[in-house]
Amino acid sequence: MRKLQYIFMTLAVLCMASPAFAQSTGGSSAPSWVPIGAGIGMAIASGLCGLGQGRVAGSAAEAMARNPGARAGIQLVLVLGLAFIESLALFTLLIIFAKVS
Repeated sequence: MRKLQYIFMTLAVLCMASPAFAQSTGGSSAPSWVPIGAGIGMAIASGLCGLGQGRVAGSAAEAMARNPGARAGIQLVLVLGLAFIESLALFTLLIIFAKVS
């Protein structure tokens, strides 16, 4: 049952993406793969940044539970780590805007 669900989801995504291939890009008839690749790259980067932030927050919560006296230091490193992880997603977005434009 699960495999059938994955097959239908894949077919739905392919059907939704087909109008993007039908559009012409100015004078050339070849499709431009840059926006599609940029969207996939941003999705991967955002997803992995989200997974990283979840792991950081979970580890920080576990560390504070084990040693409540070190809360200030753990919180400082937590906020700093989350800012660095979020900056990776923003840098990816910036690079994609520069490449697609």
